[in-house]
Amino acid sequence: MILYEYPFNERIRTYLRLEHLFLRLAELMGRASPLDHHYALTTIFEVMDVGARADLKSDVLKDLDKQKQTLNGYRGNPAISEAVLDKVIAQLDGCFTALNALTGKAGQSLTENDWLMSIRSRVGIPGGTCEFDLPAYYAWQHRSADSRQQDLQRWASTLAPLAESIHLLLKMLRDSGAPQKVMAIGGQFQQNLPQGRTFQLLRLALEPELQVIPEISGNRLMVSIRLMRHDADDRLHACGQDTAFELTLCS
Repeated sequence: MILYEYPFNERIRTYLRLEHLFLRLAELMGRASPLDHHYALTTIFEVMDVGARADLKSDVLKDLDKQKQTLNGYRGNPAISEAVLDKVIAQLDGCFTALNALTGKAGQSLTENDWLMSIRSRVGIPGGTCEFDLPAYYAWQHRSADSRQQDLQRWASTLAPLAESIHLLLKMLRDSGAPQKVMAIGGQFQQNLPQGRTFQLLRLALEPELQVIPEISGNRLMVSIRLMRHDADDRLHACGQDTAFELTLCS
């Protein structure tokens, strides 16, 4: 299944972008090529750019605390395992403590590294990291893979508390939804959202063999999905066929 996700607010949109970057960073850091490590470093800079929002750290801390308070409300419920509850609350506490201990915004400590900032200032320029522009960076790329990986691990470790917090919050959000089978009649699907509930994330799973692409829009009242096909002319065209897919609304 191909899984698509659609955030209903800007906070979740930011979380998903950060998760995407952290997953890419982990993938690239595990490789040995200097080119992969170049893009790992540019990914760290992208995380810093996304994390530059003044209220991001505050939002994450508030969400961690809100989840903890919600889970504490389940204590004494015979249908809930106290051991599992304690484990999840301990994870929330650990993420909160580690993130709260960081000074400033995401990657703030890296901004004090003049060498890294010289690279950051050039990565946005086409071909801006050539050896004649940044000879010290070119020399770093010729070090052993182990040496480069150690450096990347050290730099990325300053972002680890944010990465772990985002991962935990999104996991809990995704687990809150129950998937349902629905049908897009003539390639179109609309659903009114229940009153009194605030959904934060939509998840849509499609069979790859269908070769359709969803265009999703939504607000607090309704969600609308139009299925498209990528044809030989490299354009998207509406799919007029009845198509089944799996829909999950997470709150």
